[in-house]
Parts: sequence; C-alpha cells; structure tokens
Amino acid sequence: MKIGFLGTGHITSSIIKGIFKSKLKVNKIYVSPRNKLVSKKLSKKFKKVIISKNNQQLIDFSNWIFLAVTPKVGHRILEDLNFKKNKKIISFISTINLEKLKKYTKNKNITRAIPLPFIGIRKGPIIICPKDKTLKRFFDNLGRTIEIQNEKISKNFWTISSFMAPFYNLMAVISNWLVKRGVNRKSSEQYTRELFLALAQDSMFKNKMTLKQLVGESQTPGGINAQALKELNKKKFYKIQQTVLNSIFKRF
Repeated sequence: MKIGFLGTGHITSSIIKGIFKSKLKVNKIYVSPRNKLVSKKLSKKFKKVIISKNNQQLIDFSNWIFLAVTPKVGHRILEDLNFKKNKKIISFISTINLEKLKKYTKNKNITRAIPLPFIGIRKGPIIICPKDKTLKRFFDNLGRTIEIQNEKISKNFWTISSFMAPFYNLMAVISNWLVKRGVNRKSSEQYTRELFLALAQDSMFKNKMTLKQLVGESQTPGGINAQALKELNKKKFYKIQQTVLNSIFKRF
C-alpha cells in the first residue's frame, strides 16, 4: 500500500513515526514538500518516506490520501486538486464536514478521523467517522480506534481534543508551584508527570468503575482531596470548563 499525507505538520510526523513502530506494511509514504524542515527529517530517518514534487503528484501516487492541512488551507486548495474515485481519503481537518469534503474532492470515499499527537507512541483514542473496517484495522495498530457513525456526534470528540493544552498547562501550574517552594525544576516536573500518568493508568485499570466513582474513591471526608475539590467547585472551576467546551463546540 502507498499512502500520502497532504500537509506535513506535527500530526503527520507523529503518525509516520507510529507506523514505523508498528507492524503495518506500507510500501511508500509520500509527504508534502511545503514544510521542508519536517519532510526532510522524515525522509532522512525513514527510507520509505518520499517528498513529493507537489500535492497533485502525492495524490496520484497514493492509494490512501490523508488530509492533514489546516481548515483555511483546505478551503483554499482542495477544490483545485484532482482526486480520482478509486482513492481513499481520510481527513484530519477539524471544521470541514463530510458534505464539504465530498464537494471539494468530488469523491465519496471519505472518512474523517481525529488522531492526536501521542499516536506517535501508538497510544490514545482515534475517532473515525463514519465506520470503516479497513481504516479501523489500520488505526488499531496506532492506538485504540473508536468508530462513530453519526458525524454530528463526532463533533463532541473534536471538542474534547481541545483540552490537551489546558491539561499540560494544569501540570505546568502545579510544577511551577513546587518550584516556587524550593523544589528544583527537574524534580518538580518529574513528580508532576509521574503523578498524572499514574492517575490516568489507574483509571484505565479500574475501568469497571465510573469516573464519578473514582472521584469519590480518591477522597476521604475532611481530607486534602475533598478540600481541593470543594474549593475548586466553589470557585466554579468545573462550570468554567463546561462553558469553554460549549464555546469550542460552536466552531464545528
């Protein structure tokens, strides 16, 4: 199989790295020439990665084409490219829906997917919509694939993906608090990373419990976790979180 990535940014780079860590059999991977720094690094590291002369050549040489450009670029370039009907198109573009994609590409064989940066270490959820057995088998090698048939429902997962930066910022704030109290930067960041990693892994290990049950299990009456949760609720921390999610959702 020959695949091509229209757009050579962080997600494309992560997926390609994940592919070569997996058992997936790919003959050639074509990447866009525009981001020269990333494309050159990938072609030097992996012999099967080839930098295309232009976007049309990438499409012509690939069986599967992954659309990994920004919405702004997508609106500008997709309509001028020729996608033959035998091509399989997988779009990572957040705010261009299936109807628009089919109109731009004149191709009905399109699936939308939500890969996240940690796909490079073959971890995390990958949303695909609509359901596609072949694509699911592909992504199952790179993480945990979740199929969504209804495109409107899939918008909720696009919204949730906006919380990567807030999550890392939460970790940064906690780490900086430790630094201000005399803990060296390396130790504070190491502790913070390990703490949140263990919490995430523990939640997966206890997957028969609901997340609400985990909230209850992690605190004791009058304890420090109960105090932290109570004070954050009082400050409407979690209501603000819901407000932000609603705001992000409107973009889709």
